[in-house]
Amino acid sequence: MLDTVAKFLFAVIRVSTPLIFGAVAACVTRKAGLLNLAIESMMLASALTGVLVSGATQSLMLGMLAGFCAAIAITLIISYSSFVLKCDLYLVSIAMNTALVGGTVFVMYLCTKQKANTAGAIASLYVGNLDIPLIKDIPFLGQIISGHNVLTYLSFVMVALVWYLLYKTKIGLRIRSVGENPQAAESVGISPTKIYFLSFGMSGFIAALGGMYMSMGYLTWFARDMIAGRGMISMSAMNIASGEPIQATLAAMVFGAADALSNYMQLGSFPSELISMFPYICTIVILVLMAVARTLKATVERNKV
Repeated sequence: MLDTVAKFLFAVIRVSTPLIFGAVAACVTRKAGLLNLAIESMMLASALTGVLVSGATQSLMLGMLAGFCAAIAITLIISYSSFVLKCDLYLVSIAMNTALVGGTVFVMYLCTKQKANTAGAIASLYVGNLDIPLIKDIPFLGQIISGHNVLTYLSFVMVALVWYLLYKTKIGLRIRSVGENPQAAESVGISPTKIYFLSFGMSGFIAALGGMYMSMGYLTWFARDMIAGRGMISMSAMNIASGEPIQATLAAMVFGAADALSNYMQLGSFPSELISMFPYICTIVILVLMAVARTLKATVERNKV
């Protein structure tokens, strides 16, 4: 029984990793007063680029660097279109998500002559797993914590780094001040446009780690639409936490638990359609419950007044 529980919790952490990266990436732009709806496309672009470049160069470092560049290029396109050309940010982001679903397949076909995945067509490199000394030998706890991909551990480090950046550094103070009142921030010499570009760039960097985890950690190849809505689920986790990195991580792990549970449901006699719907149903239910809780809280506070 304990062995089954340990395996399930291990799976929860494993499948939560891209959601954590996506949620933390969304927190950065949320604190700047923006919603980054393009996390899905950033993760897709970095996932494909990392596989192609690492396979072509047989260098993991170059592959990951290319993945970062691909995601940041997406952020620059969106930022320039929205903050310089004054296009609608959300329409541009949604259009980018839609374009990258087909665009990544097109690029994959040009490079590998495959439309489903890159497995067998290109020998991509991948980030390995890490057994933590001492902890790996602890019964039950070692089964849960040790043996994960290096990027999984990096995701939790990233949570701490982003929290420190937002609340303990000068640039974090500027990001939050622009998010709360861009006019007031501009009156003291802070350029909201520069902060918007910076926050989107940071968000793209973090989201790229989530994308590369999917294709160079969780799997060792790129498959069409492999992000499969994780960018939007990450946005939901961020919204539940109101842009707070630590709370967003906890929310992402709740969604990860639903995803892991859906994988276990495949072992039963549940309909495949229900299994594929399960994580998204859980997302909707949790959002509804949070909205009801906030409404009740606001009602109670008004009654006290």
